[in-house]
Amino acid sequence: MTCCNTVTATPLTRTPYPFRVALHLYDTATRSVREFHPARSGTASMYVCGATVQGIPHIGHIRGALNYDVLRRWLVHSGLDVLMVRNVTDIDDKILTKAAEAGRPWWEWAATHERAFESAYESLGCLPASISPRATGHVTQMVELMRRLIDGGHAYASGGDVYFSVKAFDGYGDLSGQKLDEVQQGETLAEGKRDPRDFTLWKSAKPGEPSWPTPWGEGRPGWHLECSAMATAYLGPEFDIHGGGIDLVFPHHENERAQSNAAGDPFARFWLHNAWVTMAGEKMAKSLGNTVSIPEMLKNYRAPELRYYLVQPHYRSTVEYSDGAVAEAAQGYRRIEQFLRRTAGIAGEVHLGEVPKDFAAALDDDLATPQAFAVLHNTVRDGNAALDAADKSKALEFAASVRAMTDVLGLDPLSARWSEAGGNETPTRQALSDLVEGLLTERQQARAEKDFARADAARDRLQQAGIVVEDTPNGPQWTVKDV
Repeated sequence: MTCCNTVTATPLTRTPYPFRVALHLYDTATRSVREFHPARSGTASMYVCGATVQGIPHIGHIRGALNYDVLRRWLVHSGLDVLMVRNVTDIDDKILTKAAEAGRPWWEWAATHERAFESAYESLGCLPASISPRATGHVTQMVELMRRLIDGGHAYASGGDVYFSVKAFDGYGDLSGQKLDEVQQGETLAEGKRDPRDFTLWKSAKPGEPSWPTPWGEGRPGWHLECSAMATAYLGPEFDIHGGGIDLVFPHHENERAQSNAAGDPFARFWLHNAWVTMAGEKMAKSLGNTVSIPEMLKNYRAPELRYYLVQPHYRSTVEYSDGAVAEAAQGYRRIEQFLRRTAGIAGEVHLGEVPKDFAAALDDDLATPQAFAVLHNTVRDGNAALDAADKSKALEFAASVRAMTDVLGLDPLSARWSEAGGNETPTRQALSDLVEGLLTERQQARAEKDFARADAARDRLQQAGIVVEDTPNGPQWTVKDV
């Protein structure tokens, strides 16, 4: 989708709660936690750097998307409409290289992996972005931004390339803390650069590569230019939150900020950065060969269990991947799920309630998910105690609160998305379910025939396997014993 002016879109709306924003977020630009106030009353605007679609997504890619999805849900819960833009980088050196190695057209390679990313986002419960613009659809906006920068003396054309002049912009390095004398862009040397610290806005056409016409010659955009153009095209010259991984602070976000501010746009009011997923202390990356793909993970864990694993740590904390940590997270999710299903079986339908004040305070404090999860699990514990005491009313109250909290976190086990009817079972979990249900059916039949010895034997076999069975007015309910 291409447009020349700011788009007025219908934002995501779901505001059953009174308008309230007490949110404080850590802003990388000021290196401080600041109170969040949206630029436009009632609407929060977010731009999140999305995927460079060169390959299959791994959990390092998806972690950030989930972090910003929780933030978005919390803003909606607080009473705000949210416009969220998550871009797709579909033209890039890596894409061209990978496609050439595979003997496939670059555009087909990019489209194939864009679909893989969208599938991963959807599988793990990310709300759809308001729009997911592709870089290749916004060359017109990029040309206009370069023209503004050249006219203002902040950029120059040389031999078909266009460069941003770092020295011409006061404050370069303020976001990342880079000292101007030590800046290295990580770009290949080019004869046309006036200063090696300058970065590329536009790359002149090379034989066999895709290109677009501009007043300075045929070519293709640089990475940094793409995001500035797309962010302002949809959210305007000033918007609330720019998010991305911590590895993007420099040079990507530093250069985005520099070129947008130099063109006269206030740009992002808050800069948020999520930390990495690491393996053996190294950032998870395809180039290191230490990635764990989403499709492979979903063969062994249910989608909400994997989501739990990735959103429970604080977004600014590094997550060290291990099979044991994922298994522990899966067990944590199952505790919540089992409590809600147990309550529904004993006390009746569980409705969405309201989140506890301590949970709200945790998320308002720079999205402190570890503290929020602690409140959640304490409420589950209290709810189970109420069930054990046969206090159905109190159990339903706790369960409604649990549903409200898990709804904000995108983890509600009783939602249409994550309920068993929603088809989120792994093959292993489905096999277990089939076996347990078979034994429960055998037990029920034996009881109907008054063969209580056979019924007790079926129950004993389940207990020995770690399955807890509870008889309720709605039939037997089973859970896996918590160890």
